[in-house]
Amino acid sequence: MLEVVIAIALLGIIAVSVLSALQTAALALISADRRATSESIARSQMEYVKTRPYIDYSKDLSEREPDFYEQITIQSGGGDYALETKAEPIDPSSHQPYDGEDGVFDNDDGIQLITVAVSHDGRVVVTLKDYKRE
Repeated sequence: MLEVVIAIALLGIIAVSVLSALQTAALALISADRRATSESIARSQMEYVKTRPYIDYSKDLSEREPDFYEQITIQSGGGDYALETKAEPIDPSSHQPYDGEDGVFDNDDGIQLITVAVSHDGRVVVTLKDYKRE
């Protein structure tokens, strides 16, 4: 009888270990899929911004081209993804963004730092940064 109880206890421990490992593997797969999808969305948005005409952010809002760096459409069956794109003119000598209020910057020397952040369910998953020249 004692041998049967020990065998059942060992089988129970092994079963719990296997199920725990399967759960961890499933969570890792979901996380990797979420990250891959986010990276794909971010890269698509970055390429889209690079193909758009350069927008001079030193001009007043009323003088700018009407086509801002808008968001691409996100189509994914894996949940809610949010996309945020930010363009900041930078000082070529210091590589720091210029200060801007209400989207109007004092200077725009023809180079911008483009930041694309992709969030899933409110948490930022991927952030890409690149430069765009006039």
